[in-house]
Amino acid sequence: MDKDQQDAADRVELYRLDDPQGGIQRKLAEGMSTQIFGGDKAMLSVVTIEPGAMGVMHQHPEEQWGVVLDGSATRYQGSITFEITKGDFFRTPPNVPHTMKAGPDGARVLDIFAPVREDYLRPGEGFDSKG
Repeated sequence: MDKDQQDAADRVELYRLDDPQGGIQRKLAEGMSTQIFGGDKAMLSVVTIEPGAMGVMHQHPEEQWGVVLDGSATRYQGSITFEITKGDFFRTPPNVPHTMKAGPDGARVLDIFAPVREDYLRPGEGFDSKG
């Protein structure tokens, strides 16, 4: 194991969903923000969506899984639309257009990306590196 691998192995990376300190902040859209936690091969994003807020349709080459932690939303994915609530989880294949609109109480979603979205490794705005 080289020094960089040993340093990574010795680093404590412990976080809390209810207090996502240490993540990279990103405003995705009006009423939609996230805290991003990047690893070597995968990335987590804790997305908070205010009631009725909606993102823009976008796509990316990374596979994405989402877990609804709180609230509800309407998911738009490819040519389908479906309702999601706390406890639901879903997969978005690479390069499939998608977005969501929060329900009346808002929503909080844990997104998992693989591989890491390089454009999310720094603070910013929008759903991609152009945002």
